[in-house]
Amino acid sequence: MSQEPVVQVNDLKKNYGKTEALKGVSFQIYPGEIFGIVGPDGAGKTSMFHLMGGILNATSGDITVLGKKARDTRLEIGYLTQIFSLYLDLSINENIEYVAGLRQVNKKDLQERREKYLKLMDLDRFSKRLAGQLSGGMKQKLALCCALIARPKLLLLDEPTTGVDPVSRREFWDLLASITQEGVTVAVATPYMDEAERCHRLILLHDGEIQDQGSPQELKDKMKLKRLELRSDNMVQLNNLLHEAVDKKEYHFTDIQEFGDRIDVLVNDMEHAQTNIETLASGINLSISQQEPTLENVFVSKLKNKESQGAPVSFPFVQNDLSSNTAINANHIFKEFGAFTAVKDVSLQIDYGHIYGLLGANGAGKTTTIKMLCGLLSPTRGQMSLGGEKGNLRSSQLRKKLGYMSQKFTLYDDLTILENLDFYCGVYCVPPELKRKRLSWVLENTGLIGEENRLTGNLPGGWKQRLAFGASVMHQPEVLFLDEPTSGVDPLARRQMWQLIRDFAKQGTAILVTTHFLEEAEHCSELGFMVAGELVAQGAPGQIKAEQPGSLIELKFNDNQTAYNVLKMKLESWRVSIFADSVHLVLDNPQSELEEIIKFCNEQNIECLSNRRLPFSLEDAFIGIVKRQTESNKSVSAA
Repeated sequence: MSQEPVVQVNDLKKNYGKTEALKGVSFQIYPGEIFGIVGPDGAGKTSMFHLMGGILNATSGDITVLGKKARDTRLEIGYLTQIFSLYLDLSINENIEYVAGLRQVNKKDLQERREKYLKLMDLDRFSKRLAGQLSGGMKQKLALCCALIARPKLLLLDEPTTGVDPVSRREFWDLLASITQEGVTVAVATPYMDEAERCHRLILLHDGEIQDQGSPQELKDKMKLKRLELRSDNMVQLNNLLHEAVDKKEYHFTDIQEFGDRIDVLVNDMEHAQTNIETLASGINLSISQQEPTLENVFVSKLKNKESQGAPVSFPFVQNDLSSNTAINANHIFKEFGAFTAVKDVSLQIDYGHIYGLLGANGAGKTTTIKMLCGLLSPTRGQMSLGGEKGNLRSSQLRKKLGYMSQKFTLYDDLTILENLDFYCGVYCVPPELKRKRLSWVLENTGLIGEENRLTGNLPGGWKQRLAFGASVMHQPEVLFLDEPTSGVDPLARRQMWQLIRDFAKQGTAILVTTHFLEEAEHCSELGFMVAGELVAQGAPGQIKAEQPGSLIELKFNDNQTAYNVLKMKLESWRVSIFADSVHLVLDNPQSELEEIIKFCNEQNIECLSNRRLPFSLEDAFIGIVKRQTESNKSVSAA
């Protein structure tokens, strides 16, 4: 790049005592970039942000920001930390004014910027609302607004969308793309590889060292691997056949990953591998489709041999005697709080051995529905059964069959790891002969052997999540509720946790999962999408994507940002999204609409360089379903 870098890092090292957090890192960030830093827990990402923000000094090496030492440019840097750091008991306006005072913003600039950014982030209607009363997505938009109020030249974002729903996440990233047009350069750390696709360039950090760097497409091309999606009516047998062939060294597949209704296989030679798989699975019904590798494939293929934890250790299961096929059954349930109906006519069934994903934007009614499904709330109307019980869903006998992992970390920060696990074993009456084995299982799978006496509050967020999952299944529940179980967990740890979740399902546990990470929802055997208290779509992940109307089109322009801006005015805003080097459009009638859109852009002196159809991701499907249903509800209300 011809411009001078905003951030220049040369052979940067950071030690904490004997611990080497960064080991000679070098990279540059250029003006107007969205630059991604991805890596597993403990890779050194947060240390890197602290050094760029001038909060810490390097042990050795050089780092300059805007041509100066990072400490000397702190007033020109905006920083969003992992944890929401604004004041919950102040309003949106009061938080902005407080930050503006700290950053020495004059009154005239404060007024102009506040109006601009609150309108841009759709927060202007809620300016007097307390920050503590905002949804996760609104909190992050407020934090971004406060970071921008001083008009920084560099914006640092450390996992800014953890726990934010998919609609708000997409809006947040579209906002970042718009901000770069104002001269702001963005550096962002994210555990979500679909977000990393939106960065212009990335570095892949592991154990304090850069393993690779480049644009998302460059990283995928350098991997030189292809991805096959396999689907069958007998997924268990297909998965076993693939792994047996690899174990016997009959065929070589670079990676095999099981999802809810498909198996992904990474291969070197597409045609040869497809022939081998068809021969291997000749006795079962099989469909194979060829797809481009994902950034998560890049991440895992680069790092899986570097992580020492390996495959997860098998849980010490005991045989479950389940008396029926149905674990949870909801039949036309409603929940009303006074005049407000939070859940409207929801019906669903979850059988033992199945993983059901309940998805929805913030305020969709998921939490209220889950509280009814697990017996914490009684429906206002409708029928419920849980674990074979239809009457008293709060009985102690039924509670012993349930496991629950809350969205918020529920272990005790001031107890050690071992004390927390011991407490859970006592609560769920785990027999002494199983307790020792299961304690060892948790410690081994979380990589915490030898750390048993460490205070839980001192663990990184990803390790806390893995520990909380282990605690929630110590008693081998028959029905397991997981509320955003892998929030903030890196892709390698997330893959391991989902292998464990599938192991429980294969032993007969019925599992209900909520998640805001739509790639993760692919692991579920069935999904339900909630909008405004209603269940508006149900089905397997592949089925839901296949049923989407229209097409997803990727277009590349000579000026992507300007094209994005004008297309947002021409089309419904949810149909337009900007990525690092392209614009994605959802078109109901692409045969007629695409030509018109290209002509419209040409009239605006914007040249379309290329276009191609892409398969819908689950996030695309979710946003399309939510937005169409929301518009339909508005039309009904207006009528």
